[in-house]
Amino acid sequence: MLGYLARRLTTMVVTVFALSFVCFFIIQLPPGDFLTSYLAELASRGENIDPQLVERLRQQYGLDQPFVMQYLLWIGNIFQGDFGYSFNMSAPVGRIMGDRLGMSLLVEMLAIVVLWGMAIPIGIYAAVRQYSIGDMAATVFGFIGLAVPNFLLALLIMYLTYLWTGSAVSGLFSAEYANARWSFERLWDFLQHVWAPVLVIATGGAAHVIRILRANLLDELNKPYVVTARAKGLKERVLVMRYPVRVAMTPLMATVGWLLPTVISSSIVTSIVLNLPTLSPILLRALLTQDMHLAGALILLIGVLTLIGTLVSDLLLIWIDPRIRIGALKEG
Repeated sequence: MLGYLARRLTTMVVTVFALSFVCFFIIQLPPGDFLTSYLAELASRGENIDPQLVERLRQQYGLDQPFVMQYLLWIGNIFQGDFGYSFNMSAPVGRIMGDRLGMSLLVEMLAIVVLWGMAIPIGIYAAVRQYSIGDMAATVFGFIGLAVPNFLLALLIMYLTYLWTGSAVSGLFSAEYANARWSFERLWDFLQHVWAPVLVIATGGAAHVIRILRANLLDELNKPYVVTARAKGLKERVLVMRYPVRVAMTPLMATVGWLLPTVISSSIVTSIVLNLPTLSPILLRALLTQDMHLAGALILLIGVLTLIGTLVSDLLLIWIDPRIRIGALKEG
């Protein structure tokens, strides 16, 4: 097992270097850079441009260097904890990410807890009580959740909340608590706002998980080992939860690794509609304005989270499925 982990971690380090190069290359593909776009914007507004300032900025951030030198400067600074400077937001990239990463993690983790806490019991019930009213209701919920875009659901929640309460659901805090220290009052204000994005983000994912779990569990419930265990008198609840559910959960465990990158990349439109102080809108803004350092750091972070999530998924699969565990031990 230790050998397996060592090989995976070594592969992850190599992959991160390759990923960083690809990220930097993609960001450099559009003509010009952010400084060029920024100067064009200033010129369109009729503002004066200091040529010496422009040259100093190009030298400071290596924009006058060849591509390889710019990449080496960028990746070298990252290993020293310097993610560069965001021209568009006029702040260090590390500070921008630090200010929003915590909220992004908190919102997405709450959404994941709600998603799995809602989807797994419904999926199991829908499979065990096939064609019942509950199963049909779960199927309808699944179709609606998959068909309705998240941003449309967000707009609907905002409209209904304003209609019923007279106040709009926007952001994660009221104005008086936005920059305040954490306290019971600020936590209560956060809970009054966070339910909307959590519900919106969790709904579509829950519908997907319910359909997958129901289909997999229905397939397992008809297999000979389940019929044999039932014939031997094993209680139905114990039988279902101990064997078929574990096997049916295997494909879902393989997708756990996809959840970590959603901290940054998912629900961009939803975050914009609900005015959430998360990293998703920042990523879109950085890409549109060719904010090289900010976009590169966020895309690299998405890649690193994907690698970590994939490792977590594989470890969960090893834990839940003895067949995979034996294969990993043989490799180790």
